[in-house]
Amino acid sequence: MTIFRRRNIGIVYQFYNLIPTLNVEDNIILPRLLDRKKVDKDRLNEIIKLLKLEKKKCVLPSELSGGEQQRVSVARALINNPSIILADEPTGNLDSKNAKEIIELFKYYNRTYKQTILLVTHDENIALQADRIITIVDGKITKDERNH
Repeated sequence: MTIFRRRNIGIVYQFYNLIPTLNVEDNIILPRLLDRKKVDKDRLNEIIKLLKLEKKKCVLPSELSGGEQQRVSVARALINNPSIILADEPTGNLDSKNAKEIIELFKYYNRTYKQTILLVTHDENIALQADRIITIVDGKITKDERNH
């Protein structure tokens, strides 16, 4: 299951889960290294550029802002080009500017690469930007709506 998840599902955590002793680039490529797969430098550079991390590639997570750490977490989730991205409160610790950038990035990847984004949030403004909103209360689905 671990191998399947690493290869097919990108996970973005609320608290980033970056490895503190690895620089930005190494944190991003970690799933590739764990799989002993070659890193596609073009894809890596595309993701780094899109996430505006070009000047931070050799920096440790402790030297990054919260928004930058979350962008590294998103980049790591994208590096294997997964079919599904699971994002657990990815904007919960971010200011509104960084939160908006993260949501726009998810929308871009959904449109461009046809990736399914499953995003958990308590923020109604973020939820209202989704194509589909599933409301869960006490572990039960209470609403399932298409959002146009």
